[in-house]
Amino acid sequence: MASSSSSSYRYQVFLSFRGEDTRLNFTDHLYEALRAAGVNTFSDDDELRRGEAIRVGLLRAIQGSRVSIIVFSRRYADSSWCLDELVEIIKCRRTVRQIVIPIFYDVDPSDVRKQSGSFGEAFGKHENRFASNLDRVLRWREALTEAAHLSGWDLRNRHEAKLIKKVVQSVSKELNCTNLFVALYPIGIESHVRAVNSMLDVEPNDKACVGIWGMGGVGKTTIAKAVYNQTDDGTFDGRSFLVNVREKWSQPNGPVLLQEQLLHDILKSEVHVGSVDQGIKVMEEMLSCLKVLILVDDVDHINQLNALARHNVWFGPGSRIIVTTRDEHVLRQLEVDAIYKVEEMNGTESFELFCLYAFRRSYPSEEYSEVSRMVVDYCGGLPLALEVLGSFLYRRSAAEWQSTLVKLKRSPRKDINKVLRISFDGLEDDVQSIFLDISCFFIGMKKDYVELILDGCELDAKTGINILLERSLLTIRENYGNDQLMMHDLLRDMGRDLVQEKFPKEPENWIRLWSPKVVSDVLRKQTGTKYVEGLTLNVEEEKKVSFSTKAFEKMERLRLLQLNHVQLNGSLEYLSEELRWLCWHGFPLAFIPNNFYLGNVVALDLQYSNLAHVWEEPKMLEKLKILNLSHSRNLRQTPDFSYILNLEQLIMMDCESLEEVHDSIGLLEKLVLVNLKGCTSIKKLPNSFGKLKSLKTLGFSGCPPFENSGDFAAMIFKSLKGLSISDLRPSRIVTRFRLVPTWLKQFRLMHCNLTDDAIPKELGSLPSLEFLLISESNVRYLPNLDGLSNLENLHLVDCDMLQSVPDLPTNLRFLLVRDCRELKRAPDMSRMTNLLALELSNCLNLVDVPGLNKLLTKSLRFLDLPEDHSMRTTLIERIIWVISFQILSPNFL
Repeated sequence: MASSSSSSYRYQVFLSFRGEDTRLNFTDHLYEALRAAGVNTFSDDDELRRGEAIRVGLLRAIQGSRVSIIVFSRRYADSSWCLDELVEIIKCRRTVRQIVIPIFYDVDPSDVRKQSGSFGEAFGKHENRFASNLDRVLRWREALTEAAHLSGWDLRNRHEAKLIKKVVQSVSKELNCTNLFVALYPIGIESHVRAVNSMLDVEPNDKACVGIWGMGGVGKTTIAKAVYNQTDDGTFDGRSFLVNVREKWSQPNGPVLLQEQLLHDILKSEVHVGSVDQGIKVMEEMLSCLKVLILVDDVDHINQLNALARHNVWFGPGSRIIVTTRDEHVLRQLEVDAIYKVEEMNGTESFELFCLYAFRRSYPSEEYSEVSRMVVDYCGGLPLALEVLGSFLYRRSAAEWQSTLVKLKRSPRKDINKVLRISFDGLEDDVQSIFLDISCFFIGMKKDYVELILDGCELDAKTGINILLERSLLTIRENYGNDQLMMHDLLRDMGRDLVQEKFPKEPENWIRLWSPKVVSDVLRKQTGTKYVEGLTLNVEEEKKVSFSTKAFEKMERLRLLQLNHVQLNGSLEYLSEELRWLCWHGFPLAFIPNNFYLGNVVALDLQYSNLAHVWEEPKMLEKLKILNLSHSRNLRQTPDFSYILNLEQLIMMDCESLEEVHDSIGLLEKLVLVNLKGCTSIKKLPNSFGKLKSLKTLGFSGCPPFENSGDFAAMIFKSLKGLSISDLRPSRIVTRFRLVPTWLKQFRLMHCNLTDDAIPKELGSLPSLEFLLISESNVRYLPNLDGLSNLENLHLVDCDMLQSVPDLPTNLRFLLVRDCRELKRAPDMSRMTNLLALELSNCLNLVDVPGLNKLLTKSLRFLDLPEDHSMRTTLIERIIWVISFQILSPNFL
């Protein structure tokens, strides 16, 4: 699928390589992974060329590509064709800013850069062969030197599969793709995709809902994601992929959060709903005219679909819904249009997939051929088992293979848990502990956050997590720049089964407690023992429960504790001194008492607490790195930071009573993140704030103007990687704005009372900006915004003096202009071919919306005109024949 940012290119990626070196291994795998990710790739194989006629087509392919990937192998420089390609690629890099990514496959980058080693030998031959045309040879040398200096990947001594995934993710990011990662080796996927697509292939304006049904680990989600990727994004008004619905549904406020995610994915703006019923109403009102593609993954109850995907009612003509589940009955209840049953892989596909993970090629060496077939036979055609077992056996000795086969023979065939268990048993003890901690407590959390906590437990978390990723026991999902730890539900269930294995009937002796019922019973009966190291209990805020602190008296090894909206009665001295992670949302006390020992805590999360001040008496907490006190509405001041000198993240959002940031904050040399969003009572920041040299992310949107912000802004802005800001004084806007990072994606200028001379011209020069809000300003004219090529949302609210809006970027999807009473002329709408929603509410002097007729015949789905205005009637009369829009009441966004 070509992304919007690369729609003018014939190909998204041009792949240059020496066929005899890499055609049957790395390059073929990379090409298939790129295609599976929806990246339109031209693969050039120098061994397949015939004659000179191909040259014109080849040059067009290079020139028509957004990205070129060059796979440098030992014999790459032997080929004059490859070198001529490279010269053209470098030329495109210089002239049209083509992105060039080198990969060094079994070759030293310095050999490429200096033309030494095998590259030197090749050039010795070229200089003899082309003695009459040494300028051509010199161009080759220059191109090699330039390409080898570019940022890329060195494959030597690295895992090929892991690197391919990184390359695909990097390319997709460069192309601004919204596709999902499908699989490293998408063997056998195409036939499934064709079958599902045929079920979805109905009349263009008809709706279709297809269920994908099969046992766990058979590849349902993989198939659904591949179908999702092959659907042209421009065909739909919005797309959403809701992953792991079964697991998320059972979490506190899970149903509402899933509804909000769906609305956000499609409308590209934040929509908050208070309850499932309200969410249903919002979806009916806002999505009924939109053509959408929605993937609902891992459903196990009809209630989930009733709240998320009633396709016959909520979505517009042409919408497509895909549901994956292990329970066919759920699909029957939903009355889907068709059900696709996913069968296990056949023998040939199973063997190839296993070999790709076990040998990094599609076939084994002769020594391993027979044992490979026997191992594959025990995996029963389940892709997850083949992946996990193949990854486990990669680069293991023949003796280890035979040992694994013996273990498999002890297990019933197709008993996937026992197959997966073999990979777990092969882990070192510490890595096993990391796997079990993640399976019970940390799925879906940020990788960096979890690594920090587990490092505090004296586990080598970074190495352990990398091993789990290499063994396919863990995966990473990118979410708005954050790596989230994810785990297949079969692996998660296996981990939790292992925790129970030794004491199946005695949960009080389990090392990790995660089941709400089990945890409640253990705490209520006060039966917890010294074996318990981790415990989590999440309760919805309105259903608070209470237990005695004596329930923790014997849990002396407890290191991981999550008690959200739980009341504890009694002294906190009974809680373990070994705590590394304490997450206690709704902490009930006004301060942390002296007898609550937190000396080993690494991450302290007390959101929604009743704290008025943090400590009864401050104590030295040398290990504390993350402090999150957000939404603590009674908190008046931050702690004295001189007692927590190793703090790296300070998060205090929506602490509306917070008046003071302690001057000692300047002592925090390791602090990289400060978030004070919504702290409405802060009037001044200490000057020592400007000493935070490690600070990378700063948020204080919604805070009042700081009296002394100018004293340290320049110093801070130079290192910032993220910024949320509001309420700047007009006199400082221009000078401060020049320091704002150009990579910002969202920018809000609120309550700044901007005038024409104060609005920064640089506002139109933020190439990554996707969301822009200007509210409560006195500006009459806006700077040119046409250059904001990634802008999708523009909100202009309460700009009382605004008279006109300039031409806007054509990729804009949502334009909201509200309460701009002096606005007389809207921008030319004839160019806005991607605009889905237009609101011009309470703009009483608006007399013209040029190009609106043309817009209404194209993309527009929502239109809100000024109430009680003659223009409303006039426009309706002019466009009454158009049926692809609806007039909405104010606040539709």
